[in-house]
Amino acid sequence: MTGSMYASVAGLKAHMQKLSVIGNNVANVNTQGYKKQRTVFRDSVYSLYSSGSNGTSSVGGMNPSQLGYGSMIGSIDLNMSSASYNPGNPTDCALVGDGFFLVGTKDNANVTNPANYDDFSSESLKSLMLTRVGDFEFKADSYLTDSRGNVVYGFMCVGEETDPKTGKTKPIISDQLVPIRKPRWEKNEDGSYTIHYPRTDIDPNKDAPVEGDAAGGTAQKLVDDKPKYHAENNGAAGDADDTTPDAEYEFAQMDSISISANGCITGVSKADGKLITIGYLAIGSVDNPNGVTHVGKSYYQCMEGAGDLHVSMLGGVQKDLGISQVNGSMMKQPEDAGDDTEVAYKSGTDILGTDTEMMVGFLESGNVDLAEEIAELITTQRGYQANTRIITVTDSMLEELVNMKR
Repeated sequence: MTGSMYASVAGLKAHMQKLSVIGNNVANVNTQGYKKQRTVFRDSVYSLYSSGSNGTSSVGGMNPSQLGYGSMIGSIDLNMSSASYNPGNPTDCALVGDGFFLVGTKDNANVTNPANYDDFSSESLKSLMLTRVGDFEFKADSYLTDSRGNVVYGFMCVGEETDPKTGKTKPIISDQLVPIRKPRWEKNEDGSYTIHYPRTDIDPNKDAPVEGDAAGGTAQKLVDDKPKYHAENNGAAGDADDTTPDAEYEFAQMDSISISANGCITGVSKADGKLITIGYLAIGSVDNPNGVTHVGKSYYQCMEGAGDLHVSMLGGVQKDLGISQVNGSMMKQPEDAGDDTEVAYKSGTDILGTDTEMMVGFLESGNVDLAEEIAELITTQRGYQANTRIITVTDSMLEELVNMKR
């Protein structure tokens, strides 16, 4: 008799847990980029009352008889479908389709962009957090960050070159995955400014350009071109006898910073009105978007259940920019490598294209359907109520049993 009571207790626990999920969905009905969850019930354990039989030559078959002991939470699933989009600030971004923006701390760059290519792998990318909330802007430190202070990761511009076909100037984009920030500039004697883009030829141990072929024909870790190097450190400025560093270059001052639909970030120099390319946004995609793990504050991480994390660029722009591997330029070439030598890049570090589009000036709203949640709330309440009735009835029957002999 008490089996019904235990089954109902299990049902009460399951319905309370579902109510927690519904409450969280309703609480986040106006949270930007929130993805609703659903609760899936499954029946719990069973005991065998009588076994089944396939029958014999003289007796027919019988079905097994089993007693169940309530319900349990089978899974709490994440629904990553998009809903609607709300107008926002000029540098707000919203993804239409699968994918996430990649954000993290500045220290994460030591994992996604290590000094030694051998220390990098596709697993390194999982150190970054994923988000659908693109409330981005350049803060006082000249880094592109979200409202929580996490820096946005992407690919930086490291210079300019002239397109031989069109004669127009186009940006040179590094394939190293780093926090996006403004380039630096230097004031010249005539009052003009020279833009100094991040460099890949600086030895981080000496904080000076590498000498000759010290890099083995590969790029070093991408760092800001900020100090004025001394001649004794293979620099172009300063007195060889003076070891006191000059002042660092300041971050360039820009107006009219904008982000295009393909993730290109540009700004206009306050000095001469020249259009400067800062870099491109990187988009993260996982094998199972519904399998990412919540870490709070509208962030997710690619952990067990989500598969691998891949880096993509919007509109397939990586082909036009000539980059194909994350940190691929840091891969040291064999000494006998020829033009036809196939380079063994790290598996899973390809920069892919994506069908996902991006709306600029918008933020993604949550996908909670309030009417659906209220309906689920009502059925959950009634289910909880029905389970309490089973406990009440079982209690009454036990009372009658106890009172049989007075």
